[in-house]
Amino acid sequence: MTLSMYQASVPVFIRALTNLRHVLRKGEAHAKARNVSDEVLLQTRLIPDMLPLVRQVQIATDMAKNGAARLAGVDPLVIEDNETTLAELYARLDRVVEYLKGFVPEQIDGSETRPITLRMRSGELHFEGQAYLLHFVIPNVFFHCTTAYAILRKAGAELGKNDFLGRS
Repeated sequence: MTLSMYQASVPVFIRALTNLRHVLRKGEAHAKARNVSDEVLLQTRLIPDMLPLVRQVQIATDMAKNGAARLAGVDPLVIEDNETTLAELYARLDRVVEYLKGFVPEQIDGSETRPITLRMRSGELHFEGQAYLLHFVIPNVFFHCTTAYAILRKAGAELGKNDFLGRS
């Protein structure tokens, strides 16, 4: 059996973001029990030179939605990075998951060789679809989901591997 580009992307992104939402809920419960405000929790970092929790979630959602859109050859959904509360962050996660559910296999399958160019501060990155998915998008989605998890663990939330994997 062959694994399609759609199977390797959209369902993986949906699960990762759904699990991230669950991890955030547990982090929120821990913070509320200790009278920690949304603002403080969302600005928590692992170390000073890393991005805070809110940016980790924003980047994870951006990677997933932009990755699926680029593989499908459509313009990505644009979402401003302006969340200041957990409720707004949950709404962002929900919006991106619903957006991802709108993609169908026919849009993404066959995108293995689709040329994809990203304009970065350091210059342009050029990919073909399969390398873009496997070597850029998926690692970035999981890096930022994992970092969000680690920030919440550092903040004291009782989270385990099964929470991250969606098996709790």
